[in-house]
Amino acid sequence: MKTIHELAKMLEKGETTSVALTEECLRIADTGSDSTRAFLLIDRENALAAARASDARRAMGQSLGVLDGIPVAIKDCIVEKGKRATAGSKILKTFISPFSATVVEKLVVAGAVPIGRTNMDEFAMGSSTENSAFGPSRNPWDLSRVPGGSSGGSAVAVTEGSAVFALGTDTGGSIRQPAALCGVTGLKPTYGRVSRYGLMAMASSLDQAGPFTKTAQDAATVLRVIEGADVKDSTSVELEDAWKIPEQLMGNVKGMRIGLPKEYFVEGMDAGVSSAVREAVKVLENAGAVISEVSLPHAEQALAVYYILMPCEVSANLSRYDGIRYGSRVDGKTLMDVYKESRGKGFGVEARRRIMLGTYALSAGYYDAYYLKAQKVRRLIAEDFARVFADVDCILTPTTPTTAWKIGEKGDDPVTMYLSDIYTVSVNVAGLPAISVPCGFAGGMPVGLQFIGKQFDEKTILEAAHGYQLATDWHTKTPHSSIDVI
Repeated sequence: MKTIHELAKMLEKGETTSVALTEECLRIADTGSDSTRAFLLIDRENALAAARASDARRAMGQSLGVLDGIPVAIKDCIVEKGKRATAGSKILKTFISPFSATVVEKLVVAGAVPIGRTNMDEFAMGSSTENSAFGPSRNPWDLSRVPGGSSGGSAVAVTEGSAVFALGTDTGGSIRQPAALCGVTGLKPTYGRVSRYGLMAMASSLDQAGPFTKTAQDAATVLRVIEGADVKDSTSVELEDAWKIPEQLMGNVKGMRIGLPKEYFVEGMDAGVSSAVREAVKVLENAGAVISEVSLPHAEQALAVYYILMPCEVSANLSRYDGIRYGSRVDGKTLMDVYKESRGKGFGVEARRRIMLGTYALSAGYYDAYYLKAQKVRRLIAEDFARVFADVDCILTPTTPTTAWKIGEKGDDPVTMYLSDIYTVSVNVAGLPAISVPCGFAGGMPVGLQFIGKQFDEKTILEAAHGYQLATDWHTKTPHSSIDVI
């Protein structure tokens, strides 16, 4: 699969057309509909219309830029006007959005071609895409394994070639973790860098939209389009010129100070993952990076903090889906029956579990013991990162402790499933940017390498990731040569 930049050059030279690219992506999407199941909705008619419009612009010398004519897949919790948006839940199975998310509008203005809506864990609650009400997606490297989650469908689409890039959301690792398990690049921007308007809220202080791409350079290009303040999202930030990401990265890591947190390299990590990450460290050292050990003493509390704060916000955000104001309705004899039946039948097991956990933690007598204490530890976690960033430019960690596991392997043990996010959640808790890039294989499955940066310093982690990809070719690997055709 070629990158955004490679395809943009081919389009510019007339070596291909947007219609040809879109038709090929649609063909692969159709092929995977019964196997990888990346999509919940494939919008063939509108996609081809947008592709034809792009080709017409280019023929008149009016190209809109690098993304013009490039097929993109959209996670099903990021709304598009006139299209069904279920967030992977039965409670929204008939919802048609009357508006588009800001990130979608920006991509459309830039000429990108949305081809469909990708599968996901229900309301982004999960690490495997098994919690989708419409069935799981499957990892293109091994169809018996999960693609990660919650943005599993978006990761699968980029991996198999049914989209050149995709949008996902990341609340505790939901872009980076599936990117790692599927062997693609996934960027989680700083909280506030990208508008959340039009994202169906899971946990409002943690959610952030970002791209799946083949390379860090492509991720920088997409971020440049979707970033910036939005009057419709009061948490979005007006970026100073110095903060904006240049489209072209140099990839020079010589002299870059990279920290390895000792708390992340402990027992419990798969030996193959550890080996691949340590080899990546050597690559960066050989390229001139200065590697040093650092400490994030509250890292071990990050998972516990996340799984208190996130369910509390889930409980509040999902209270609107009651069969009266929002969501599918199941009639009952009384108003309480309507609430119980609509929510009981509309939400899946994991969604109900997190709603109950959050409601309990916020209840009278437990608020101080759980939610308030978690907020205090959240501050300590952020301070740990700030202290380390006084001495290093970015932090390097594994993205996940293991490679992709078998579908159904962790379904009966939610705590074990939650542990797959152990290296990613602290980034969301602290509101930092991070990127996962492929760094090798263990047992035939992809391994991810995570770069973590200072707030609004995406440039450094993108430079580091690009530099690593210039020195390696892991990001060029695809699971099936038969789909490596664009």
